[in-house]
Amino acid sequence: MCIAAAVALFAQTAAAEKVLKLGTVGRLGMPIGDAIDQALIPTLEKVSGGQMTVEPHYRGSLCGEQTCGEQANQSLLQLWTSSTANFGSFSTALSIFDLPYIFSSIENADRISSEWLAKKQCEIAAEEAGHICLTVYSSGGFRQLGNAIRPVRVPADMEGIKWRVTKSPIEYTLIKNWGAVPVPYDWTQLYQGLQTGVVSGQYVATPWQEIAKLYEVAKYYTEINGSWSGNQLSMDKRQYDALSDEEREWVHAAADAFGQRVRELDRQWVLDGEAAIKAEIEEWYVPSDDEIKLWRSGAIDAWVNAKGTFDPETAIRVLQEQGMDDFIAELKEAGAL
Repeated sequence: MCIAAAVALFAQTAAAEKVLKLGTVGRLGMPIGDAIDQALIPTLEKVSGGQMTVEPHYRGSLCGEQTCGEQANQSLLQLWTSSTANFGSFSTALSIFDLPYIFSSIENADRISSEWLAKKQCEIAAEEAGHICLTVYSSGGFRQLGNAIRPVRVPADMEGIKWRVTKSPIEYTLIKNWGAVPVPYDWTQLYQGLQTGVVSGQYVATPWQEIAKLYEVAKYYTEINGSWSGNQLSMDKRQYDALSDEEREWVHAAADAFGQRVRELDRQWVLDGEAAIKAEIEEWYVPSDDEIKLWRSGAIDAWVNAKGTFDPETAIRVLQEQGMDDFIAELKEAGAL
């Protein structure tokens, strides 16, 4: 009887606590990992009274970004993070966040995303992808230009420079339209590539450039604020639907706390990375408003190529809220909207 009672008590305790396994390439010491540790985990434990907890697996130890989403679909884990670009393996619902110059500043990106855009796009993602997107945030702010050849102030200054790009069609189009020669090149080899001249430029978010010490071999930087480094936190829809209404409220409360904290940490991460780079390079150039218009004009083809992956009316609303009417007119004239 004693053994039976103990087993019954253990079963009740186990049933009372739900563990949500989370896979991420983020780590402690960086905004995503620290926000999981400082906000997501403690908030979920607090609002649930200890009935629901998060078990984080950092540094890609459980899966990569795309494979984390696949494992969530297989119920091998519940929560996962990825870039909005890699979410594209499941749905184009978050592709709008990757459009160049959809946001004019980190502040506008954070405000619009948290106020309404993330909710709107995540509802679409839930139907298309089988994942409940809980929050959208950045990992490193905007991608900025750095190169080892010469100062770059307007797109024409990039003419002929071999510029490293990822596999993203948007990035390839951007670099090509700005006049450089796009060269697909692995991130892990980028420092050596810049050092040897295989490539001479890169388009990477500032903190990541600082972590990789690219400023040691690329001495000229241009702050164009083109592509926002969107990321997302999701939960597999079937597992989400299996939760009670109260449990879903707990998950959303924790995700909201995570979103707020990761945005705070990310802004500081960007500022710190920027300061570290500026102390080591020859030039950090901030284009004038007229020069920024030239950079935006070079991004229009990327919008045209992405047509069909985003709702034009939603994009117009985002741009209008930032007073970017001139850019809207250019995009409409080009047939992108």
